[in-house]
Amino acid sequence: MAAFRAAGPLGANWVELDVRRTLDGALAVHHDAHLGDGRAIVELVTADLPPDVPSLVEALEACAPLGVNVEIKNSPHDVDFDATAALVEPVVAAIQACSQPIIVSSFHAPTLERVRSVDPSVATALLTFDLSDPARVIDDLLVAGHAALHPFDRTVTDELVELVHAVGLAINVWTVDEPARMEDLAAMGVDGIVTNVPDVAAAVLGRGQPV
Repeated sequence: MAAFRAAGPLGANWVELDVRRTLDGALAVHHDAHLGDGRAIVELVTADLPPDVPSLVEALEACAPLGVNVEIKNSPHDVDFDATAALVEPVVAAIQACSQPIIVSSFHAPTLERVRSVDPSVATALLTFDLSDPARVIDDLLVAGHAALHPFDRTVTDELVELVHAVGLAINVWTVDEPARMEDLAAMGVDGIVTNVPDVAAAVLGRGQPV
């Protein structure tokens, strides 16, 4: 929570966070499926979570008025995978109750499809590692109605940025902490950069560049 509150003063325009489901159906903001002590979040009720693991609503409030990229963690490789993506409804409800800009991202395309079926007005973005066939990925984005592509930094080129922008989509790149690479991506015209060092990014890019 301290990091979310510090993001704006450090120069961030947006915050990226990850949400997972608990045993009692709540939404916990945590990157990994397990806590540091090895306990799986999906096997814990809300009352068992440590105080440094906030709910999605608490995190959104702490981030306001910054925009928030809410990544729904629902990987088939994780212990908390749910093929029905039942956590989508409470995520959308939390988003609908807040006032700041929101985009929902995920590596799991069916989870994003459920987001769009619940509320088509919610902006969505596909996270990708593999861009061996960028034209196909971009076509899939358009068919699904997504607003953006969120690719891994090492897959991003001038050509990819041009392809994405040519069809009216945004491209937000993760995760970039090197100033020189930030400058390169800004020159390419990317729409946003996910970074662990927003103060460095703000100094390199200027406050007007989405971070």
